[in-house]
Amino acid sequence: MKRTFSFIVLYLSFLISLGQSTIWTKEKANTWYKQQPWRVGANFLPSTAINQLEMWQKETWDPKTIDRELGWAAGIGMNVMRVYLHDLAWVADPAGFKKRMKDFLAMADKHKIKILFTIFDDCWNPDPAIGKQPDPKPGIHNSGWVRSPGKATHDDSTQWEYLGKYVKDILTTFKNDKRIFLWDLYNEPGNSSYNLTSLPLLKKVFEWAWAVRPSQPLSVGVWYDNKELNEFQLANSDVITFHNYGKAEGLEKQIKELQALGRPVICTEYMARTRDSKFQTHLPIFQKYKVAAINWGLVAGKSNTIYQWDTPIKDGSEPKVWFHDVFRKDGTPYSKEEIGVIKKLTAKK
Repeated sequence: MKRTFSFIVLYLSFLISLGQSTIWTKEKANTWYKQQPWRVGANFLPSTAINQLEMWQKETWDPKTIDRELGWAAGIGMNVMRVYLHDLAWVADPAGFKKRMKDFLAMADKHKIKILFTIFDDCWNPDPAIGKQPDPKPGIHNSGWVRSPGKATHDDSTQWEYLGKYVKDILTTFKNDKRIFLWDLYNEPGNSSYNLTSLPLLKKVFEWAWAVRPSQPLSVGVWYDNKELNEFQLANSDVITFHNYGKAEGLEKQIKELQALGRPVICTEYMARTRDSKFQTHLPIFQKYKVAAINWGLVAGKSNTIYQWDTPIKDGSEPKVWFHDVFRKDGTPYSKEEIGVIKKLTAKK
């Protein structure tokens, strides 16, 4: 009888540990979000980096530019930045990579900016490599951005052991860091024509993250019309994140649909001027529903995101209307009107 009781106690402890390793309850998620101010920010890449590797590698790490550009963001009332990591930066130099992450968090904290780190990404170039990164191709949006992991690793699950170690190492190191707002585990799974072939890796990254169960919320944002991927992402995220590059009426409709699920809602990508996704039209909607709003791009630079996805300008001349980004490299704004709107809504004097 005593042995049976001991077994039951052990089994219940095991079940409790499983519960601690999985999704937050709606109550916990909403309590966390109520404690947050309305967050407004941008997807951040320093203007001197063409991609995630150039940002994080020791040889091209540029804290002076990073600190300056975070200061410009804080100056207009932004209080959150979404920042992409890369598995190969960790493989090349785990200790140095984490040290640079800590230094980055210290700079952001100095400017009172919380950080949303993104771990994996299915977008753009398929074959990342450590070392010198390519120069920008004139007039081409994100010509040097790289997927994480690369296609060869994404497609071969026998190579995923190191990915699990990477995810667990990063999350364990920073699991109680109050400077981190949120972990976005996987950007746009299924992009680059991967579709459902990304589902196995998507499931794995949640398993690895739950094994650590950081104190910050975990999420993977819905971004396109794939029922199976969307259902899995929404069912397993602590808070709901999403992308929307459409017009204002579509944004408001999507916010209402997502908020009906009963969890906090955060937009991790928006703002494409030529598609009528603008600060003037969209920020008031985000504020109305207290949806955190993180636009694509802060400072125009090597990423070339002032150019549209599908409309390159071969001679590299500046487009009449910028697609993304807020500031020029000298800190002057692309649009004083936009800056006025952002500062007014964030109550930045």
